[in-house]
Amino acid sequence: MKKLGIGILILVLLVVGAGLLFREQIGERLFSRAVETAVTRDVIGDLPDGINVVLCGSGSPLPDPTRAGPCSAVIIDGKMFIVDIGGGAVRNLGLMGLNPGAIEALLLTHFHSDHIDGMGELMMQRWAGGGRDAPLPVIAPEGVTAIVDGLNAAYAADAQYRIAHHGAATILPTGTGGEARPFSIPDGQEEMVVYEQDGIKITAFPVNHKPIAPAVGYRFDYKGRSVVFSGDTIKLPSIAKACNGCDLLVHEALNAEMVGTMEKAFAKAGRKRLAKIMADIQNYHTTPVEAAETAKAGKAKMLVLAHIVPALPLDYLEAYYMKGVDAAFDGPAVLGKDGMLFSLPANKDSIERGDLR
Repeated sequence: MKKLGIGILILVLLVVGAGLLFREQIGERLFSRAVETAVTRDVIGDLPDGINVVLCGSGSPLPDPTRAGPCSAVIIDGKMFIVDIGGGAVRNLGLMGLNPGAIEALLLTHFHSDHIDGMGELMMQRWAGGGRDAPLPVIAPEGVTAIVDGLNAAYAADAQYRIAHHGAATILPTGTGGEARPFSIPDGQEEMVVYEQDGIKITAFPVNHKPIAPAVGYRFDYKGRSVVFSGDTIKLPSIAKACNGCDLLVHEALNAEMVGTMEKAFAKAGRKRLAKIMADIQNYHTTPVEAAETAKAGKAKMLVLAHIVPALPLDYLEAYYMKGVDAAFDGPAVLGKDGMLFSLPANKDSIERGDLR
């Protein structure tokens, strides 16, 4: 028995020694295999026909090591639509294997910085990395033109650098930047179709995020399946109405009890400005329980909470964050995390879940 133990120890030492001795060669082989796997990976092509929703960012302006800023990718028939584009979300798309060249359009719910601060990187990656020959369509409420024009100006030098370096045949000069496509929902009108093509219909509806205005949510319909994004808002009956039996309701959420604890801590520490901000943000968002109530009223088949406030660096905090949700909504309720995939196969009732991270 003792000899057997010595033999195993010697074997382990030999393996470790070989690993150290040949780590350059092993590293080279591992890297080559990883690159080949990444380059040949076709996540979009492997998705089922129907509506596929990926959380490319489930966070908020508050720092969270596990979540990028607000971003959802909706993939239908090989086309990818991005709803909001917060910081870090574009790099998440790369980590998830989602080709930026597949992006059909960017849709913005409103113009808070955490919903638009990844736009420049998204436009650049779609153009240079994806090889597009036309600017990125940016569908959003009135006011988006100034934002897109500003980003186009800010990235103008970068665009010229890339064309000069790689050549116009590789980096197509006509594809740089974005193209604003503003819309305005008339007063008193409950919704407005902002995109309809190849059986895909996207409808915008007003929400209440005052003093931020305009602010909207979106509903996607395709082959009998539907998903609704609330955007940033207080609890509204109009969101339940927009859902109206939707398969998936992706709703923002702020846990007021947890933010209230932060408010008190800042006040106790004498940090009055941050205490005031924590108090203020509670009056233009929806709590997890209110989102669950909206899902029930809208007869949603599944609720996904996103734009998570505050940050949840520990999984142990999730139960506290979701307190009361199960009592308010009897369907499945999911606390959103970056990389989550929800597939709604065409003309079926099922919701399939996966993870791209």
